[in-house]
Amino acid sequence: MSRPQTPTLVIATGNAHKLDEYRELLPGLPLVGLDGFPPGPPVVEDAPDYIGNALIKARAGHARSGRPTLADDSGIGVAALDWAPGVRSARYAPGSDRDRLEALLAATADAEDRRARFTCAIAIAGLPESALDGPLPDGVQRHGDCLVGLGTVDGTLTRAPRGESGFGYDPIFRLPDGRTAAEVGSAEKHAISHRGRATRIVAPVLRRIFFG
Repeated sequence: MSRPQTPTLVIATGNAHKLDEYRELLPGLPLVGLDGFPPGPPVVEDAPDYIGNALIKARAGHARSGRPTLADDSGIGVAALDWAPGVRSARYAPGSDRDRLEALLAATADAEDRRARFTCAIAIAGLPESALDGPLPDGVQRHGDCLVGLGTVDGTLTRAPRGESGFGYDPIFRLPDGRTAAEVGSAEKHAISHRGRATRIVAPVLRRIFFG
């Protein structure tokens, strides 16, 4: 007789940093990464928007793990580039995060309009039907068999990187108070970031499922 599975929420990432971030954003919830499950087929993120890609990753993670799975898709949009790179943020240029950051600064070197926006879509697949029925918390959207939350934060693009915290485009994203997203501590960043805002939208659903 097989043992019952321990209730867990899978975070569809192999990135230990992102898993740690979700542990800070969702304290007390039993979170695991995808690394402990058998490999699955390659996930092709070919949707035209953040929500579509988050849904692709969440459903693939659920198919691989057999457990409720949270996935996100996030990126930066810049007004001077018609809000690109958007969903292509992680593939904007080959190489490292620093290479992509430098490529974005080079592409906007002559731009006077420095408006920028971080966006994060979180999708959760594999939830019980009871979680999908009835009224949903404010901001939570149902997309077929998944629930979605969307968070954004507006700022401006700097002309040079600043700060040692964070990752990705954080060092060139200036918050309204003048600091970059790489110049704030993790607790403060979670309170104001696009991922933090999206997580707070879906958190009531998750807490109801895991804690009743």
